[in-house]
Amino acid sequence: MPAAADTTNTLEARLWDALEQGGVGLVSLTKSGLHPQPAAVFVDRRRRQLWFAAVRDTELVGAIGEGGSAMFSLQSAGLLASIGGSLFVEDNPRRLERLARAAPVAWRPAGPHDPALVLLRMDCIDAQVSINEAGMTRFVWELARPRFRGKARPVSTAFHPTLH
Repeated sequence: MPAAADTTNTLEARLWDALEQGGVGLVSLTKSGLHPQPAAVFVDRRRRQLWFAAVRDTELVGAIGEGGSAMFSLQSAGLLASIGGSLFVEDNPRRLERLARAAPVAWRPAGPHDPALVLLRMDCIDAQVSINEAGMTRFVWELARPRFRGKARPVSTAFHPTLH
């Protein structure tokens, strides 16, 4: 039994590492009808939170209201993930200032002091993750293989961690 727990912890650590290194994905409200929006992610691993800089007057920010169920999708080398949680708008100038050292707010004219900028906080609940050690080309080939040459071979490990 401890081996399974160790494996889950290792896979979960890989997820958090990929989030910290990958930096960009798609965020969406699950029942809003809006398309997922590109977003740069800032990770607070200890609190199991993801943070995004957004513009206050966008449809996504307007649809969040008092909070909503959300998904963040990430693709990085050898990992595909979809993380579920609750998304909230947060006016926190101090946190925005800390996060502003990264590039995503650089496109705003006043940087982190732009009044149009707001933070989105996602409290992570769970994730669906696929770890692919074989590389993306092999992964796609194995998905297509049954159409051409018979049975697919497993090239990824899927896991579903609870993150809260």
